Amino acid sequence: MAATQERPNRTRLASGPGLLLVWLYGVMVVGAVSRSAYQIATEFDRAPLAYTLSALAGVVYGFITYTLVRGGEKARRAALVCCAAELAGVLTVGTWTLVEPSAFPDATVWSDYGMGYLFIPVLLPLTAVYWLRRSRVQEPAA
Repeated sequence: MAATQERPNRTRLASGPGLLLVWLYGVMVVGAVSRSAYQIATEFDRAPLAYTLSALAGVVYGFITYTLVRGGEKARRAALVCCAAELAGVLTVGTWTLVEPSAFPDATVWSDYGMGYLFIPVLLPLTAVYWLRRSRVQEPAA
């Protein structure tokens, strides 16, 4: 990109309440990735499914954080899809851990709907979807 060209005008997603979402997702990235990395490195054979799902959650949180910071309509749509997938994961894993606890010898980030993380894993995607839908760029009327 030439120095004289302006950057495209992107929708700011990390402003106002979006800044709080960036911060919370950033905290969740650090928590999920560091916990799962340690567990995978030291005791993977104990609960491989749980630790792999926690690592996946960390990757999802990282991607959402990136798209919120990046901004723009494409990033907003990608974050919206990812938040919907995150919510589906939380609900699926949360229900699975309640119905069949023996499948998870150790907790994941999404176990019991994120109870070990103060239910932030189930509340965060709901809040993010609301924010992302609200921050949609409105097309001018023709």
